[in-house]
Amino acid sequence: MAKAVPLKDATVVFDEFGGGAPVLLLHGFPATRQLWARVAPSLAEAGQVRVLVPDLVGYGASEAQGEVQVDMASQARWMFQFLDALGVARAAVVAHDVGSAAAQIMLSITPERVRALVVLDGVHGGEWAMGAVEGIKAWDAADASRLFPVLARRLGRSEPLREMLRAYEGERGGLRLIRAARDLDPRQTEHIGRALRAAGVPALVLWGEGDTFLPVETVARPLAEILGARLALLPGGHFTPLDCPEAVVAELRSFLAGLPPDRP
Repeated sequence: MAKAVPLKDATVVFDEFGGGAPVLLLHGFPATRQLWARVAPSLAEAGQVRVLVPDLVGYGASEAQGEVQVDMASQARWMFQFLDALGVARAAVVAHDVGSAAAQIMLSITPERVRALVVLDGVHGGEWAMGAVEGIKAWDAADASRLFPVLARRLGRSEPLREMLRAYEGERGGLRLIRAARDLDPRQTEHIGRALRAAGVPALVLWGEGDTFLPVETVARPLAEILGARLALLPGGHFTPLDCPEAVVAELRSFLAGLPPDRP
């Protein structure tokens, strides 16, 4: 059953599995925590890990108060507040798509709270694949209810993907997605490369070999180099946690098991 944590200017809805060392799973755009539905339970069953799977604020079931921005820098702040509310001082962070911008910002500003970082089909510098988002940013809010059918046709090539996208059905769902798209700002990670390199935390980069939104050569490889991370190609497209969950779980299990013991 989903749980909710109230914050100062937001409410975070999340799922929780297992117990042990905390692992925070972050989705991207236009996703929800359902992105991890085929990964999180198996990951928790595999070992002594506490898997935390929130909806980012303004996405899925998590709510922002008023007109507060739901950009990725704000998501980083909210995720630290979310961890604080759960009594989690330090976590491994696993993030997909632009959720990896929030994760990278977390690492760049407070590296001591990030035990390790895993990026799946994520962003690097100012490359956020914003071309794929422009249509949603420009969508007429008066026709918000018509957005979901178009999105489902373009991205919903599998039932798990369609199920994840259903959070944005109807006028309210369409308006939330338009707002989230308009708040995306690639400038927030353009100049954090030096901080990421200096953080020196264990890192892993996982990428769908068929990802057409964020190419391996121009995004994944330079990101892996900055993080000092191994790059592993997986048999999927952009949405690897849904396309090839078994491969994602296997990589995460191996990586997390190989981390040095966390400090007290």
